[in-house]
Amino acid sequence: MSEAQYIPGTCNLGKSEVRRRQLVGLVGLFFSLSSLIGLLAVHADRSARLGIFLPLLVASVGYVQSRSRFCLAYGFAGTFNLGKLGDISRVSDPIDRAADRKTALTILGKSFLLAAIATGVVYALPL
Repeated sequence: MSEAQYIPGTCNLGKSEVRRRQLVGLVGLFFSLSSLIGLLAVHADRSARLGIFLPLLVASVGYVQSRSRFCLAYGFAGTFNLGKLGDISRVSDPIDRAADRKTALTILGKSFLLAAIATGVVYALPL
């Protein structure tokens, strides 16, 4: 797919928006790793490791959105952006908006699951 095209429930992001989601994923990963290093450096209680869920969620949301070329916020709002950053268009068809909301919920569920699994791994580490 050389030129991005809006496909209800499948694609609502252009190349620049995908890059933005990749950046969000990397920022979330950076904060996740720095949080883990900080928790380990101060020998925090194991239960404190559960606090890493939020930065892991940010990382997983960015990752899942960039891989699927679909923004969950745009999906919930009934919008899409295939052009330059900030050039948002509205989805006019109610059936298309429903498909976008369904995909947005799926992305949110996948992101929560990824973050929960990674948090469980961090919690279970015998450090």
